[in-house]
Amino acid sequence: MRRISSRTTFVYKRIFPLLFFGIVSLFIAFVILGALRSGQSPPLPVLIVPVLAAAFIYFVMKKLIFDLVDEVLDAGDALIVRNRGQEDRIAFSDIVNVNYTPRVSPPRVTLSLRRASVFGAEVTFCAPIRFVPFSSSPVINELIQRIDAARQR
Repeated sequence: MRRISSRTTFVYKRIFPLLFFGIVSLFIAFVILGALRSGQSPPLPVLIVPVLAAAFIYFVMKKLIFDLVDEVLDAGDALIVRNRGQEDRIAFSDIVNVNYTPRVSPPRVTLSLRRASVFGAEVTFCAPIRFVPFSSSPVINELIQRIDAARQR
């Protein structure tokens, strides 16, 4: 079986959010501790802006990153999808549509399914990262052609 999802999915889903929200939390903690050490109250705008930025980034991540499955493997006539310890096999004939968006970061592939899988009616994964930005992936293009051929049978 060949992996068709990006190996950087773990970084996008786990490492990057941890680093980002950790840095924002540390910034807020340092502002509060610095204000308390000097005997003043923390400046409200300096606390509100990072909280609003973190909330905004959370909703962007929820839309673009948190819905990605961990791993997608090509099993010949089907895809093996893994996410958080669960696994499902999705036959090419059960895939209604493939939406590939290479011009976002991370590049996303969304599979619309005829029947809902363990992961729902849509499965989204991160396409393999390319060295040439904004170019389409030959792996995903081949997958789209194979899924189309399976639907026509």
